[in-house]
Amino acid sequence: MLKIKELGKKILAVTLAAAMLTATGCGNNNTKTTSDSGKNEPTATTAEATPESSGDKTSNTAMTKISVYRPSFNTVPDTAEVKAVQDAINAYIGDKINVEIQLSDISSSEYFDKANLALANNEIDLLWTANWAETIKTDDLVKRGALYDITDKLPNYDIYKAMPEWVWGSSGFGGKNYFIPCYKEAAEGYNLMFRKALVDKYGWDLSTVKSLKDIEPMLEDLKAEGLKYPYLTQKTAMFFRYYLNKYDFFSQSSFIAVDKDQDAVVNTVASPEYLEFASLMGDWAAKGYISEDDLTKTTTDTTTQTQDWGISWWTDVPNNGEANNRYKQDVEMVKITDNWTQSNGTLGATYAISATSTDEEVDACLKFLGLLYTDTTLADLYTFGIEGTDYTRVDGKIQKTEAGLYNHSAWESTTVTVLSLEVGEPDDKIEMYTTFNDGAKGSIANGFRFDKTNIDAQYAACESLFDEFAFALENGGIKPADVPAVIKDYQKALDDAGYQEILKEAQTQYEEWKKVR
Repeated sequence: MLKIKELGKKILAVTLAAAMLTATGCGNNNTKTTSDSGKNEPTATTAEATPESSGDKTSNTAMTKISVYRPSFNTVPDTAEVKAVQDAINAYIGDKINVEIQLSDISSSEYFDKANLALANNEIDLLWTANWAETIKTDDLVKRGALYDITDKLPNYDIYKAMPEWVWGSSGFGGKNYFIPCYKEAAEGYNLMFRKALVDKYGWDLSTVKSLKDIEPMLEDLKAEGLKYPYLTQKTAMFFRYYLNKYDFFSQSSFIAVDKDQDAVVNTVASPEYLEFASLMGDWAAKGYISEDDLTKTTTDTTTQTQDWGISWWTDVPNNGEANNRYKQDVEMVKITDNWTQSNGTLGATYAISATSTDEEVDACLKFLGLLYTDTTLADLYTFGIEGTDYTRVDGKIQKTEAGLYNHSAWESTTVTVLSLEVGEPDDKIEMYTTFNDGAKGSIANGFRFDKTNIDAQYAACESLFDEFAFALENGGIKPADVPAVIKDYQKALDDAGYQEILKEAQTQYEEWKKVR
């Protein structure tokens, strides 16, 4: 095994190399739709919505123009085609909601920085964001006061009823709503994933797998076969995933969480579960079940498409059959955690309205989203583009064209309940998503948001210790006998970086939040 400091250096070197490759690989994607300089003024004002009007009904007032920013993950946007889609949308929605959109569709490699700049320059009304989106991530936008508080307006619009009520509670911040999530899988849970060819070969009874330790006999079979990766971690630290039933990792870091049994914020590094998991990973590595390639992050993202592995992990989704296509081979799944509705689960793709938008523009944004989430024609236009150019229909389903001039996905566009199905998607997709989301357990901490303002520096310092200690502990980088001592060193390093201040701040905030939960 590598010593921990040597391991840290090796991981850092690989990470820097990957970062350099990413930076050079992105290229200069300068294609984007042009926008007016400065924020668009509405051509006329519309009356503020009331519960009676629902905010989505056509009135005799003139159009309100809104600027809409979204990223393009599937293709570099074609300016002319984006303009054509924009015009088609406006022609369709004009006499329905008296709203006109100006659509900025920006390559995802440039979107977050460009959208952040446009937001600062008061050029955006409606924007797409996410809790993982650097530069304009959800929590930071709320902290900056950059978003409009739509709490009181929401119930007046069709968008409010377009999704289950729990979505609004889960995506809220301190009892206030700033976001309109894309409705997709909103629960978090994890599975163990087995290559079916090996399950059949060895006759494994997967019904016996109830915990991680239960796969050890299978790992021994795979090692004896000479498989390179008996257990493939996919170079991922899995503690905060595998222990979801016990903890709500509200900060998306493995060193702090709400203990669901205690209903309190705790130090997970000092927990018996962390010692248990790190010891198990160290034992598996010592036995040859985990490769050093995962530890040094030299496995590739396409390793799962090879026959070099036997067992790995998978994020549970409504249609787990997607894994067969993604990994180009049949796999079988075993649930290793329950599915949980948690604070961050609804914010993986969401819309927000700029705080500088006028009341009329806010109303227009909510009208547009209400129609986008309830009208299949608009949802298909906004997601797939123009029929005959960007897609065709095969037996009523969407078949995207190879040109790909305008190409978006359901998860980042609207609600899966309104879109037309794509070729290859199951006919019961909507029912699958509904069953998946409605069947999830609600975390006791669902809706809690940790405001790191007072401890930003300490939090960043603690996160920087992750690769040096936590990644190695959770990927078998430490011999089992050394795990307790390394955890002790990890805790001391965290404390020296200000961890106890973080813990106290989180505990105080959580206890205050519980009073209004």
